[in-house]
Amino acid sequence: MIVSNRAKTRSSVHGATLLLGALVVFAPPVQAQNAPAIPGQNRAGVRVFLWGGLKTHSVGQHDYPQFLADWSKVLTEHGAVVDGALHPPSAGDLEHADVLVINKGDAGFLTDATKGALEAFVKRGGGIVSLHDALCGPDPAYLSTIIGGAKKHGSVNYTLEAPIEYVIVDKEHPIMKDMSNFTLLDEAFYDITWAKDPAVHVLATAKMPPTPSAGEHKGEVVPQMWTYEHTLAGGQPARVFAWMQGHQYANFANYQVQRTLLRAIAWAGKKPVEELVNYVAPPRPGRGPATRGGQE
Repeated sequence: MIVSNRAKTRSSVHGATLLLGALVVFAPPVQAQNAPAIPGQNRAGVRVFLWGGLKTHSVGQHDYPQFLADWSKVLTEHGAVVDGALHPPSAGDLEHADVLVINKGDAGFLTDATKGALEAFVKRGGGIVSLHDALCGPDPAYLSTIIGGAKKHGSVNYTLEAPIEYVIVDKEHPIMKDMSNFTLLDEAFYDITWAKDPAVHVLATAKMPPTPSAGEHKGEVVPQMWTYEHTLAGGQPARVFAWMQGHQYANFANYQVQRTLLRAIAWAGKKPVEELVNYVAPPRPGRGPATRGGQE
């Protein structure tokens, strides 16, 4: 088939237009100096960076882009200052964050640049919230020093979908205020490399359900929620909260889970633990008080 130069030119221009459109859609917003405040935003709130990833697994599972979209709004409505990306955060990204929330599969695969940025963030006391398989990577011994517990990539180490029956073992911890024993249809991991000095503080456990992939690990009691307070050499004390579930995206909307995560993020950022849960946006001048639902 012969294509004229004019057709080639039109095709090239069309392709360039599509590329430019994609760049415009995904370019980060730039706020001009002295720009007006966003109505209802709490500029003094905990600063959160959401590290997501591309969608994996079946419909409704491991939906990292949807988490990034939804929780940027949830957290903003609860008084946080939010940034995020589907790529690893740079040192510049983390420079302006109090808490890094990781909801990305196999986040333990770190480049030297990402590892350096992450360690610098933790050394200055930055907090981390790790969700589901963010704790997976090629070097669980190293990753466990960052988030308290980690699992080896590539090994059979999951229950697949099954009822996860929570037992709250520290009901007095402020993060667990609204949490009681309950069951989620989700996934758990059982072969975890744990930090030893210091050790994690377990908040909730579950028995591994008898699925084929659990094998001989069925019935084992494994932590599902924990905190990890530690100090990297030469750094400041840092806080971590980890939640094993999140395989089924719908579970992020569970009332107990959502309020627990809001408290965990505030706690990891060394803010009052109720700061996000209890936040009420200030009244908008001339329009009455704003609400989280956006209605007045």
